[in-house]
Amino acid sequence: MASGIVAIVGSPNVGKSTLFNRIVGERQAIVHDEAGVTRDRLYAKAEWLTREFQIIDTGGVEVASAPFQVQIRAQVEIAIEEADVIVFVTDGKIGVTPDDRLVTKMLHKSSKPVILVVNKIDDISKVDDVHEFYALGIGDPIAISTAHGIGIGDLLDRIVKLLPDRKVKTYEDAICFSLIGRPNVGKSSLTNAILNQERVIVSSIEGTTRDSIDTPFKRDDKEYVVIDTAGLKKRGKIYESVDKYAAIRALSAIERSDVVLLVIDAEEGINQQDKHVVGYAFEASKAIIIVVNKWDLVAKDEHAMADFTKKIREEFKFLDYAPIVFVSAKNRSRIGNIFPEIDVAYNSYTSRLSTSILNEIIQDAQIMNPTPEFNGGRLKIYYANQATIKPPTFVLFVNNQNYMHFSYLRYLENRLRETFELKGSPIKLILRERK
Repeated sequence: MASGIVAIVGSPNVGKSTLFNRIVGERQAIVHDEAGVTRDRLYAKAEWLTREFQIIDTGGVEVASAPFQVQIRAQVEIAIEEADVIVFVTDGKIGVTPDDRLVTKMLHKSSKPVILVVNKIDDISKVDDVHEFYALGIGDPIAISTAHGIGIGDLLDRIVKLLPDRKVKTYEDAICFSLIGRPNVGKSSLTNAILNQERVIVSSIEGTTRDSIDTPFKRDDKEYVVIDTAGLKKRGKIYESVDKYAAIRALSAIERSDVVLLVIDAEEGINQQDKHVVGYAFEASKAIIIVVNKWDLVAKDEHAMADFTKKIREEFKFLDYAPIVFVSAKNRSRIGNIFPEIDVAYNSYTSRLSTSILNEIIQDAQIMNPTPEFNGGRLKIYYANQATIKPPTFVLFVNNQNYMHFSYLRYLENRLRETFELKGSPIKLILRERK
C-alpha cells in the first residue's frame, strides 16, 4: 500500500522525466502493450527501502509564453497541492535560471517539504556547481546525474525520510469502491444517488489523505465503503478544466479500493482523457466497472445501448473484462444495477482457485491449442498455482519464459476467465522457470 505522493517539478529539459523513470525503475520493466492504453503516463508507483509511494511527473514551467504554459502551470499546481513531498529539479550545467526562480515562487506558496535537486552533475569536478543553487533559498541541494544514476539513492533516502507515516484505514468485512472520471461526468451526483438510496448509512469517516471521505453503509445486509474524493482546495489558479490530470486527485482513493468505477458522460461520449483517468486503476490491477452516467440525456432507440457498448469495447480494449452499467444519477434510475456488478467484480478479485482444477485447465489449454514456437523454442508449462488474490495471481512454472508469446499468455488468461467466470477483475500470470 502506497504511503504518500511525490511530485517532480522544474523547468523544461532539466531531466524530470529521466529522474521519474530512474525512480520508477524495475516497477515499470513490464510494459502494458494492450491496445487502447494511453502511453504518456504521468504517474506511477515506486518503492525504496520497503516504502511504497506514488510519483508524479509534470511539465516544464517557464517564464516565456510557450505553448500550453497555462495548462502546464495548472498541472504543476495540482501536483503540488496533492503531493506530500516535492522534488525540484534544476540543471547544474547552466546554473540558476529565471525559470528556476519562477518555480521557486510557486513552491514558496506551499507548505510542503521540498527537496532541491541539481541534475547533470556527471563527475566529481562538477560538484561545486551546486553551491549557486543555495541562492534559491530552498535548502541543501542534492547533486545527481539522472543519465548515470549518480546520487539517486541519496535522493530516495531523503524522500522516504520526509514521507508521512500514515496509518491506512482498512475495512476487513466490507467491499471498498471508488468513483473516478473526468470533471463534470457526475461522480458526486452518482455517489449521492448511491448513498441516498440506501436507508442504512453508518457514518462518514475521514480517509487516509486530506481529500478523501470514506462512507461505510449497508445494502441487503452487505457492508460497503464508498471512497469519495472531495477535490482540490482552490489555492492559486487551479484549472478544473485540465481533465488529463484528474487522475492525480484520485490516486489515493484508487489505491485503497477493491473495485473502481470509471464514470463516463453518456452525453459527451468517450474522451481520450477517460483513458488517462482509468489508466492508473488498470496499472494498479484493480477490479474495474465502467459506469455510463447521464443516460437520460441521450437520444435513444432500441440499438442505443448496444451501440454505445460497442464503442466502449473498441476504445477500451484493455478493459474487455470490465462490465458496463448504464445509469442516470440525476433521475436515480438504474442505480441498483451497479451493486450486482460490484459484488461479482469483488468476488472475482478475491477468488482462490483449486490447484488441481487450475492445473487441469492449464493442461487442457495446451492440448487444445499447443504452444507455438517462439524465440527459438517451444514453451512447456509444467505446473501452476495461485500465489495471491486482489487480483488473482497465478505462477506458471515453465521450461523457458522467453518462449512465451504474449498472444498465448492472453489465450491462457481467457481460458481461466471463462472457466472460473472471473468478471470485472484483472488476472496476473507470472512465469517462473523450473529449476
